[in-house]
Amino acid sequence: MRLMMLKLWLLVRRFRSTQSVSTLFSSRFKSPEKPQSVLRYFQNLGFSEFHIQSSVRGAPQILFSNVDKTLKPKIEFFQELGLVGSDLGKFISRNSIILTYSLHKTLIPCTRILRKIFVNDNNNEELFRVLSKCGWLLSKHPDLRLLSNIAYLESCGIVGSQLSMLLKRQPRIFIMEESKLRRLVSRVLDLGFSVDSRMFVHGLQTVSGLSEETFSRKLQLFRSFEFTKEEYMRMFRRAPVLPRVSEKKLKSGLEFFLNKAEFGKEILIRAPWCLMLSIEERVIPRYQVLQILKSKRLLKKEPSFINVLNFPEEEFLEKFVGRFRDDVEELLVAYKGHLLESSSKEEEL
Repeated sequence: MRLMMLKLWLLVRRFRSTQSVSTLFSSRFKSPEKPQSVLRYFQNLGFSEFHIQSSVRGAPQILFSNVDKTLKPKIEFFQELGLVGSDLGKFISRNSIILTYSLHKTLIPCTRILRKIFVNDNNNEELFRVLSKCGWLLSKHPDLRLLSNIAYLESCGIVGSQLSMLLKRQPRIFIMEESKLRRLVSRVLDLGFSVDSRMFVHGLQTVSGLSEETFSRKLQLFRSFEFTKEEYMRMFRRAPVLPRVSEKKLKSGLEFFLNKAEFGKEILIRAPWCLMLSIEERVIPRYQVLQILKSKRLLKKEPSFINVLNFPEEEFLEKFVGRFRDDVEELLVAYKGHLLESSSKEEEL
């Protein structure tokens, strides 16, 4: 206990620069009774030393909280939602600032609203997954931003599973200033998306997480491969995740499809999703298998490569490898060669 208290005091000293913590520290340092009771409470809950130190690092003021009046009701609230044992310790250690929020004004009403969005989340797993990444969703009274932003998103046609998907992937949207959210939606509309389109929510997700500079840089990459701005925008509207793909991966895909596979631009414009596939793990291996089959004239009718890329692996192996018994070894080497090489290198190490 003494060693733990010493570690916690050292942690608190690092945060004395903040006025609230400094005041608490200065006035109560001489009496360790309250911090000791907080420490005992966390230990009785099963928190590890790491969990306790992380919790104090995130919100030093909790050391001076009243266990029975302040901490216990909030902890019990999360326990009733399904967080217990090490899961509770992990959650609190990452989001200890939550213990400084009002239970009745913010934690309970905000959680109730978020649970309504995750309608099929019976064990609250999705709820805690979101809160573990961004506990600040519970930081303000819901009337300030959360409720109005949800209402606005629903007015844009983002409801049901789309709303829950957006909450999981871009939770900050839900508590940003409404004026900023409206500007964000306007930008998505200016890019050619319609609120009636199922792609609208994906466009909003991409735009909210991507700076205009990054978006422009991706556009310039496509223009260097002789795509026009309008062609790039058509691809973006068909596959809104496209601008979130790394420049390295996009460049590699464009070079392969346009130069090696000799796709025309119009194919990529119609099927931009293929640029999001793994070149090394999916595209090149399947291309190599088809090249062998074509060179040996084993195919009665040459399939569309874009369709072949869309096959699940089991179906691809059945159609283009397994049924050619005399050539199956060569085809497997072409398909799995990169994996065999990686395995050999690991064995050598």
